[in-house]
Amino acid sequence: MTKQQKQKFDNLYKFSNEDIEEEQQEGEPISKKNTENKNIKNKSIENKSKNKQNKRNKNIVDNQKNIHKKNNIKNQFDFDTEVVIGMTKKNRTQTYGKENNISKKQSKIIKKKKRIKKIIKYTTLLFLIIGGVVFAMVSPIFNISDINVINNEKISTDTIKSLSQLQIGQNIFQFTRGKVEQQIEENPYIKDANIKRKIPNKVEITIEERKQSYNVEFLNGYAYIDNQGYILEVSENKLELPVIQGISTPAEKIIEGNRLEIEDLEKLETVLQITNICENYELNQMISWIDITDKNDYIIYMEQEKKTIYIGDGSNLSNKMLYVTTIIEENKGIEGTIYVNGDINKNFKSRFKEKV
Repeated sequence: MTKQQKQKFDNLYKFSNEDIEEEQQEGEPISKKNTENKNIKNKSIENKSKNKQNKRNKNIVDNQKNIHKKNNIKNQFDFDTEVVIGMTKKNRTQTYGKENNISKKQSKIIKKKKRIKKIIKYTTLLFLIIGGVVFAMVSPIFNISDINVINNEKISTDTIKSLSQLQIGQNIFQFTRGKVEQQIEENPYIKDANIKRKIPNKVEITIEERKQSYNVEFLNGYAYIDNQGYILEVSENKLELPVIQGISTPAEKIIEGNRLEIEDLEKLETVLQITNICENYELNQMISWIDITDKNDYIIYMEQEKKTIYIGDGSNLSNKMLYVTTIIEENKGIEGTIYVNGDINKNFKSRFKEKV
């Protein structure tokens, strides 16, 4: 019962008591002579007051019942939010089956609407992409106006442009990068080509070239190779580079763009070690040719010093070249042969034999 309802009930009760007191006061005897009459009147008054009081009490009881009914309605159990102890899931399902069916239908409708929205969204996006691609492919804004070539030294810019087959005025998106790069790399001097589109209308080609490292004797001419054994060019002229003699690669395979046979590549690795060590001792410029016929006995000839050097295999090259440097300094200008082709670690003594 609320405070307001309780106060109302107290007021009704107080009011009924006051009426009773007033009626009793009105019924007091005025004189002894009229006692009997007054007693009759008092009885009737008492009956009337009792009736009134009964009516008021009934009204109070009715009000209390109404208040309890309202409280019961407010406190009515909510099956959707409360848990009933002892009530099975099956009972709850039967009680609220209709509501669940409605919610399932609603969820299906919501899911369908979401699916339709997704389809519309992705369809719109697809049309936008297609429209953008079509615009890029046909718009003159994206026609190539300039082709820049960078980092090229040996191969001319015009040659690289020709190899790329790209044309001024061509749409910048109408070629495949990988295919153009492969076409440029067909030139044996080009180790790597990298194509970049500079939107909206420029193309940049970055080149990494192979460098000539050795001459390889080939029939009546020479093949220029890099330090990885790639044949860059075949010519009758010899470059100012060391000559490699005694290769095992067949003559028919000495073609620009090809690579030496595996056996020659293994020997070339030792040649690279020899030339690098000679560079440390400032002997690399003196090397005229290197014979790699026998991998267990490499031979170097220095025309300027008129000396032939037998190196042996590829072991202990640093120590061997140190002995070679000392012998050359001790026998400056004397033609002869230097032998360091033994095992330095097993008491082998290097020697110089003057030509008679």
